[in-house]
Amino acid sequence: MILDLFAGPGGWSQALTVLGVRDVGLEWDEWACKTRAAAGQLTIRTDVAAYPLWPFFGRITGLIASPPCQAWSMAGKRLGLVDQPLVHQAVADLAHGLDRREQLLAACRDPRSLLAAEPMRYLHALNRHGQPEWVAMEEVPDVLSLWRQYAAILRTWGFSAWTGILNAADYGVPQTRRRAILIASRTRTAGPPPPTHARVAEPESLFGPGRARWVSMAQALGWGATDRPVPTVCAGGGPGGGPEPFPSGSRKTLSDARERGTWKAHPPTNSAVHRPRSSTARATAAGQPLAGTAPAEWRWALRNNSQANATTRGIDEPAGTLFFGHRANECVWQAEQVAATPPSSAVPVPEPIRITAAEAGVLQTFPADYPWQGNKGQVFHQVGNAVPPRLAAHLLAPHLGMILTADDFTLAA
Repeated sequence: MILDLFAGPGGWSQALTVLGVRDVGLEWDEWACKTRAAAGQLTIRTDVAAYPLWPFFGRITGLIASPPCQAWSMAGKRLGLVDQPLVHQAVADLAHGLDRREQLLAACRDPRSLLAAEPMRYLHALNRHGQPEWVAMEEVPDVLSLWRQYAAILRTWGFSAWTGILNAADYGVPQTRRRAILIASRTRTAGPPPPTHARVAEPESLFGPGRARWVSMAQALGWGATDRPVPTVCAGGGPGGGPEPFPSGSRKTLSDARERGTWKAHPPTNSAVHRPRSSTARATAAGQPLAGTAPAEWRWALRNNSQANATTRGIDEPAGTLFFGHRANECVWQAEQVAATPPSSAVPVPEPIRITAAEAGVLQTFPADYPWQGNKGQVFHQVGNAVPPRLAAHLLAPHLGMILTADDFTLAA
């Protein structure tokens, strides 16, 4: 059995499904559990910090953990950094079978901080039974020092362990999402998987194939490189989403992108996506000239939030790190000028369009038809907290005796 702590909506589980195996996830969030159920993933809805350990004795080969990141994330108050000494103390205590979580929790500024110590409770109990064979853990970069503490303890138990920061874009994720990773194994030398992509494509050499260029948002969403793409247009507000601040229009789906999904070869560059029904709106929103006018010199870009320092990336690049929560309604597609010559006044620049949950899921490398459950706010929350399945697959494949080839999709035994 592979045990997935804080399983969320199924990032690790989706990766394992692609690799041909399954896990059992422990998760508390109601809507994440419903998403997992709709995706056919095995789930126990429970508090990871309270669940008993004895049912897993003698059954666990792999342990996965992605504790909630809200306490540590730059998108929040980052009280986890204030609580970090308490979390380190909890890990040290639990590694020796001493449970002082209640006392330490009372001293924490953010009660979620101490959840990062929970995997050690499981690891200590399982280690007494010679389990697990391997461990994979993921969190925001500020948790790296904690992962190093875990690694030092695991090495005393006979594990080979590696910790470091990986960029998801280096593994074919259309997002420059940096994460602190811990990999440990009793049976192999632990280390990061070889990157398959790079900011600039690398040619083949005598030492093997080069790395492909980072996957862009346009590639992932099925928007052709020569087509000026159209983001999904939302009409009106909805449960959990509040009033729609952007132009109204027909709600469109990513039907073309759905067929391509993410765990498939990239679409051809001449592929198209749905466009607004009106011919005028279609030409305007596509950045294409209306009859008798010059083309507009702009492209679509994704802006992560409304803050002054928000990351903005053009569609021919990977997205910045996607995070949601209270900023769910602020991640928008916007037009940006790409040439010194001003665009023709006859072709107005479109107003911003909110990213949809389906688009955000694809940029996390979930399939376009992944069965997200809940209202818009609940789905955005799940997407932002999930591990990109494509990154997860690269981390897990070596433990399952598999190698992901350079194109990220084909499995080689």
